[in-house]
Amino acid sequence: MPPSFAPGGSSPRPDARGARPVGEGKPARPVPAPGPAVPERRSVQGRAEQPGRVPPSQRPAAYARRSTTPAQATPGPAAAQPRPVPPPHGAPAPERHRRRGRWAVVAVVVVLALVLAWPVGLLLWANGRINHVTALSGAADTPGTTYLLAGSDSRADGAADDGTEGQRSDTIMLLHKPAGGPAALVSLPRDTYTEVPGHGPAKLNAAYSVGGPELLVETVEDLTGLTVDHYVEIGMAGVRDVVDAVGGVELCLDYDVDDWRSTLVWEAGCHRADGETALAFARMRYSDPDGDIGRTERQRQIVASIISEVSEPGTLLDPRGHVELMDSALGALVVDDATGIVDLARMALAFRSATGADGLIGPPPISNYDHRPGAVGSTVLLDPERAPGFFERLAAGELTPADFE
Repeated sequence: MPPSFAPGGSSPRPDARGARPVGEGKPARPVPAPGPAVPERRSVQGRAEQPGRVPPSQRPAAYARRSTTPAQATPGPAAAQPRPVPPPHGAPAPERHRRRGRWAVVAVVVVLALVLAWPVGLLLWANGRINHVTALSGAADTPGTTYLLAGSDSRADGAADDGTEGQRSDTIMLLHKPAGGPAALVSLPRDTYTEVPGHGPAKLNAAYSVGGPELLVETVEDLTGLTVDHYVEIGMAGVRDVVDAVGGVELCLDYDVDDWRSTLVWEAGCHRADGETALAFARMRYSDPDGDIGRTERQRQIVASIISEVSEPGTLLDPRGHVELMDSALGALVVDDATGIVDLARMALAFRSATGADGLIGPPPISNYDHRPGAVGSTVLLDPERAPGFFERLAAGELTPADFE
């Protein structure tokens, strides 16, 4: 038997299972009372929390649902899936928000289509309304863009009934937009003494009477040295209808008029004129102390006033007014075969530039307002020394206000 390690006796014999008898050896640890174990948790201040409180992580699901914010709610062990968080009060659901976004895009596309389609459609319609006539000579181009504006005094449209027969060019203007420099509007007196190709010396407007637009264009080109790129003719009825379409124009004249030939009755000053009054204002000649020169100045004033009215926001933003104005204007216009609605728009811009603050307006140099060469009556004689250089500088865009003095 092995020696005993216990003092004063031998070691007790273990039982058959190899376990020590109860009460022998090391004392047993005390068994805690039954109940849930509460681990000690430190608070934020470092103090131990009361043993009786249950931490949030171990609270039942019922307590978690009472939490006021999603961040404080911790699902209990019975929750299989997290509960979806509803959107804040008043906020649209994601799918509804996406639907609204799609409809907004569709609305924007429709509006843009209408905004773009209206002017395009209007231009196409207007282009089909233009009346064309053979007018250009086919001469070699000269610098810049030159428009020949002719006012027809034909009574066929019923605008005037004074017993005058035939058709003449009552107004002749040369609008030139140079490659560089200011635009210029030159009024060529209809009684200008010149050479009409194939007919000899005559008044300028006689070219229109005997050969129509083609001969007028050729005569103006021989007189000025500039090639006409666009020919635009308007009848007297067109002046009346366009003025009425824009609601009247503001016209000014600094003397009283009571002219039975044109039917114009005018009190000195500026007045709002309707179509009939504007037409009489344009036609009046015998009561004008400057004769044809004064008449061309008043005709330029009418065209400038019409363009000013057309540029007003109220006119530009009125689709119904666009149609009425286009219908009135284009119904009275006759242009050459190569001129379209875009060319007319460019002409209007050039005219506005020429009649603006930086533009140039006036007749060419004149040496005699009552030149009588015989056989053709009283004519207007251009200055033979200054006129050629004037037209050369016009083509080059080198004219200045001093050239119209």
